[in-house]
Amino acid sequence: MECYVCPHRCGVDRPADMHAEGIFGSCHCGIKPIVARAALHFWEEPCISGEKGSGTVFFSGCNLHCVFCQNYEISSMNKGKEITVERLREIYFELIAQGANNINLVTPTHFTHAVLESLKEPLPVPVVYNTSGFETLDTLRKLKGKVQIWLPDLKYSDDLAAIKYSNAPSYFRIATDAIKEMYKQVGPYKLDDNGIMQSGVIIRHLLMPGMVENTKGVIDWVAKTFKPGEVMFSLMHQYIPCGRAADYPEINRRVTEEEYKEVEQYLFDSGIEDGFVQEDDSACEDFIPKFDGTGV
Repeated sequence: MECYVCPHRCGVDRPADMHAEGIFGSCHCGIKPIVARAALHFWEEPCISGEKGSGTVFFSGCNLHCVFCQNYEISSMNKGKEITVERLREIYFELIAQGANNINLVTPTHFTHAVLESLKEPLPVPVVYNTSGFETLDTLRKLKGKVQIWLPDLKYSDDLAAIKYSNAPSYFRIATDAIKEMYKQVGPYKLDDNGIMQSGVIIRHLLMPGMVENTKGVIDWVAKTFKPGEVMFSLMHQYIPCGRAADYPEINRRVTEEEYKEVEQYLFDSGIEDGFVQEDDSACEDFIPKFDGTGV
């Protein structure tokens, strides 16, 4: 079956698993899902993690391969274990039994077929689709009704940066079209009495060194596109040079306090009222999960 699940539209017949012969496409993965970690996660936005934690399933592989990825060992090196769809669904219920507020699927796009199979029957908690934002409308529409909470990145307003660091041509157009489709599916965000999100969209953006104008472009689009009460915006301040960042001297450093303060003030002046801003101490390797096969 030719694969067009992501905007790269490779059109290759991906092998059934990593041990079969064939062409793997931009994600470098077969069809069978690869999972590196499945555990309660307490470092998402407060309305996702809460006190009980988010039932997070970290898939290996990715359709972007960002050079600075904090999860580089799984996104580009495919560290993890291949599992069946049946095992994937078992994992969901094991996390729910541990008290998870939701099931949080991290970078699942290249395994959409398996995800759809695993969600044929609805879960008793919301499903979070935690994505780079580099999505096709066709794939998103197949997931309609299966996903209650969309958690997309909006990494770039600068398409040259998107190509250079993430091999993602036309990223801004593709990601903003995707986010509008996500919002169309679930509407304004809804929280329960404990402040835990039950449905909605949270748009994430990671501030990167030397890219203040890129961030301002993202903030401008969110402020112009959505009214207060419709979506949440999460400005992340957790960038540390990871992966192959050392090959790109301009991003091989942390964000400065001046960059952070400038962007923070720009956000406060933008009219965006709903969301989160990470503190300075978020830029720490301690917040990167250990991809040791826990829960798989």
